[in-house]
Amino acid sequence: MRERDARNPQHPEMADESMVRTLAAQAELIWPQEAELFRGYGLAGGLEILDAGCGPGEITARLAELYPEARLVGVDLLDVHLDEARRRYVRIGDRLRFAFGDVLALSLPDASFDLVVSRHVLQSVPDAERAIRELVRVTKPGGRLHLLCEDYHMIHAEPAAGLDPDVLWSSGAIRFGDAVGTDLRIGRNAYGHLRRAGVRDLRVDYAVVDTVRSDRETFARMMEAWRDGFCASIGTETDLTESEARAHFDALIASIRDPDRYVCWHVPIWSGVR
Repeated sequence: MRERDARNPQHPEMADESMVRTLAAQAELIWPQEAELFRGYGLAGGLEILDAGCGPGEITARLAELYPEARLVGVDLLDVHLDEARRRYVRIGDRLRFAFGDVLALSLPDASFDLVVSRHVLQSVPDAERAIRELVRVTKPGGRLHLLCEDYHMIHAEPAAGLDPDVLWSSGAIRFGDAVGTDLRIGRNAYGHLRRAGVRDLRVDYAVVDTVRSDRETFARMMEAWRDGFCASIGTETDLTESEARAHFDALIASIRDPDRYVCWHVPIWSGVR
């Protein structure tokens, strides 16, 4: 089994080159829907924005374009992602910066940001409730939180190649999360955490990535990147072997590319006001 960092139990998977491919495809699939949510918050002007767990910065840069007067900081635990973000987005200038940061213990002052964003992060941390409390702490009173929280029981597909796709998520992904100490159902569990943290005006929206609304090839590439980054870990951390996990992923990817089959990923996006 891989050695695990207590602060970042999914460090090996997050640091793998496949994660850059995953995040790029996810941004392409989800951002057009997500941008409409940001516009609906009614924020404008010289905002202070935090992107917590920014990865290589795809969404931080999009936020900089959406809010042209804002100052933004993206924080992440992985230097490899931060270095890539700095290289890619130097054109935006000094109103966008990237820095090392741990979402469980942010080295940022209380009540610093008008908008706090965290996407594709909370399913990978060892204490999602603590992370949410930190995100609330650095949000200004009256400021907005925007949390995209994955839930691996919200991915649906027809059986294919004699395989039940639910097995991949229940016996593979969910069990992997349990084994390394992370919550891969955080999409539904975030509600209670946010309530207990005192966030008000809570709302949930769903980005829908599916084979009717979304580009099939981009969706397939996202699943290929997930496969490449997680099959070995599923094989060592669960009762599903690596080859079994790969077979399930391959059947799902084939279904996404098959015009006669339907695959859907519901992505919960929680928002509220401190």
